[in-house]
Amino acid sequence: MSSQPDQRILLKYLVASPLFFFIGTVHGVIQVIPPVRAWLDSIGSPYGGPGHMIDPLAHAHINVVGGVVLLCMAVTYYLFQAISGRPVFSRRLVNHSFWWTVIGITGFYSTLLFFGIREGQYLLEGNSLAAEELHAIYGPIIATVSTVMGIGFWVFFTNVFMTAKAVFSRRHAP
Repeated sequence: MSSQPDQRILLKYLVASPLFFFIGTVHGVIQVIPPVRAWLDSIGSPYGGPGHMIDPLAHAHINVVGGVVLLCMAVTYYLFQAISGRPVFSRRLVNHSFWWTVIGITGFYSTLLFFGIREGQYLLEGNSLAAEELHAIYGPIIATVSTVMGIGFWVFFTNVFMTAKAVFSRRHAP
């Protein structure tokens, strides 16, 4: 990268990625503690029922999307600039891609945990009506936080594709 501010803009990615990995590893340790594992298995983990929202969905998403994808975004932004010698298309979009994605990841993970735990409790209590009512509001909430996360991805893709377009159009210009 050609300027120091361009490198610093990526630091938030490099803080959030290990933070999400840390949360995911703590989640992974908790879900294998025998009483927790037995509870998760009793509510359908990992194959169905509310248990699958906690393990594997929440656990996988906090690690893969939160840890790996954020790191890949930072590396892509950095390498594009380092290799091409040109700045990214928009620093503003770098910030937007980060915040939309992080808010979406946090909302997605939290929603999966909350609804998985609560619906699992209802299931074990035999309160199928409360579980159905809770599940009815789960759909719109998970759709909303997924859309927020998706916006972060789409902003990232737009910024990368516009950066690539600028880099390659200059190289092939007469």
